Amino acid sequence: MGPDAEPPYPPARRAWCAVGVLTIVYVFSFVDRQILSLLVQPVRRDLAISDTQMSLLMGTSFALFFALFGIPLGRAADLLSRRWIIALGFAAWSLFTAGCGLATTFPQMLFLRMGVGVGEATLAPAAYSLIADYFEERRRATALGVYSTGIYIGAGLAFVVGGAIVGLAASWRTVFFAIGLPGLALAPLVLAVREPARRGDLGEGRAAPREVAAWFRANAAALAGHNLGCALMAFGGYAITAWAPAFLSRVHGLGAADSGLAFGAIVLVAGSAGVIAGGRYADHLAARGRRDANVLVAARASLLCLPFATLFPLASGLGTALALLVPAMFFSSVVWGIAPAAIQQVMPNSMRGQASAVYVIAVNAIGLGLGPTSVALLTDRVFGDDRAVGWSLAVVGCAAYASAALVLAMTRRPFERSLDYLRARTAQ
Repeated sequence: MGPDAEPPYPPARRAWCAVGVLTIVYVFSFVDRQILSLLVQPVRRDLAISDTQMSLLMGTSFALFFALFGIPLGRAADLLSRRWIIALGFAAWSLFTAGCGLATTFPQMLFLRMGVGVGEATLAPAAYSLIADYFEERRRATALGVYSTGIYIGAGLAFVVGGAIVGLAASWRTVFFAIGLPGLALAPLVLAVREPARRGDLGEGRAAPREVAAWFRANAAALAGHNLGCALMAFGGYAITAWAPAFLSRVHGLGAADSGLAFGAIVLVAGSAGVIAGGRYADHLAARGRRDANVLVAARASLLCLPFATLFPLASGLGTALALLVPAMFFSSVVWGIAPAAIQQVMPNSMRGQASAVYVIAVNAIGLGLGPTSVALLTDRVFGDDRAVGWSLAVVGCAAYASAALVLAMTRRPFERSLDYLRARTAQ
């Protein structure tokens, strides 16, 4: 190996073990994030708050602190030990989650949910960067797809196991203790992940902020289009996961435990299948020469999701609603492995954490911050009826996925130009 050659990639066994550990952490992050969706009615009652305030706890509180801390934490992932960043963040958000069980007022709960958001902002930039250095580009979308199953395993477990706990527990407060405290014990597990060699850089080492800004300007069309398109998909996806349990309860009469079990099973199975299938399909297209495979698959998934996301909330029968939810969840999940893979594909190593942070901020600010709240505002202010939450979901789903398909389709050519730009720079 010559002096300028990169070291070989880590052995496959070590790489997949690292993905396994990171996926476990991702599962916990989504259990902690999504459990509140199953507790809408008792938390609203005990804290005396509205649907709109509830949506702030479910979405906006996270989005605000992702935005404030995302870029500094992304730069930290480019400069410091990524496994230590994740381990400390895991411990922090687990502690804040457990603390939610002690909240007695809306401001207290809002503060604690913001703390969960700060902790979880450590995860994505560092994890994406680690996985990119563990896997060659031809396998990267699949690896990130497997890691991203943590979204759906976590959300599914939040609904299924959370529903069971709700059925057994005397108070919703017990649920937060039960899911938050185990994370503190498991946080040291992250330190078993080895730091792989950083690779795929331009040769200048650590990138100064002005260099990062210049790279973003030169690739603005591709990065902005990618991030906006994915954020619009998240807008629809977070709206569904936040309010589908309440929809099943209010419109179809299911109790918290039953709605959690039904929706959680769909999220767990269809969501996990979709995100893995998306990664495999994108890697397959890339192997056949489609350089824009990650963006192309995301655009196709948005279009396929559109009819199902629009129709399931309008179904008159419970069976039909659940049947339509399955493909809606499958196609909405396809993007979450290929989207971070696209970011790693067009960025040099010394900027990947920061680019991932910008992507995560966009997805959370628009998706998590506005998706659940838009449904709540339509229900509270436009329809004025809790049982109209299905109409709110239909409006939001139709607008989100139609817009995402259009934006992502328009991003394909700018994305290929950015790939050419990276290739030209690395050849200098």
